[in-house]
Amino acid sequence: MFTGIVEYVEEMFIKGRNVYIKNPYSDIVLGESIALNGVCLTVEKIENNYLIFGIGEETLNRTNLKVSKKVNIERALKVGSRLGGHFVLGHVDGTVKFIDKQLQRGSYLFQFSNVKENWAIVEKGSITLNGISLTVAKKSLDTFFVQIIPHTIENTNLKYLLKNEKVNYEIDVFARYIKGGKNEYGY
Repeated sequence: MFTGIVEYVEEMFIKGRNVYIKNPYSDIVLGESIALNGVCLTVEKIENNYLIFGIGEETLNRTNLKVSKKVNIERALKVGSRLGGHFVLGHVDGTVKFIDKQLQRGSYLFQFSNVKENWAIVEKGSITLNGISLTVAKKSLDTFFVQIIPHTIENTNLKYLLKNEKVNYEIDVFARYIKGGKNEYGY
């Protein structure tokens, strides 16, 4: 489980069936869970100051990891730690497209295409985008908006986003359970 509070932004590359990032931590152990752009992955190797994660076809197909260059990084939540964001599982639901951003009174309003779980997007509700805990500012029929403060832009990979770029999303876990956890097949 994670909080959606990004700790580092690092370059990432894929070689074969492995994801590589430079190790920003001094005390990582094998088997530890780390979120890359909101995707929970397990540290399988540590070599030459790189963390190496195995990655499956489902993860590559459902996320933006196969095209990402810089990823947001967060270690799993420790019991008893502060929960600065919201509960994030690291189980990415899919990707949305970044549409545009507008400067508004010192912060930015980012617009994204709507998620397939349209019912899960509610104003003032939580959403995770590229592993970042965010609050939905407003919603339209086909899009939703989040307000981003300068600190978040400067300390995450949002500052590198280009129009139409795919962004990982995870709907709020509480919204999922309130809905009943049903998928598109009704179970």
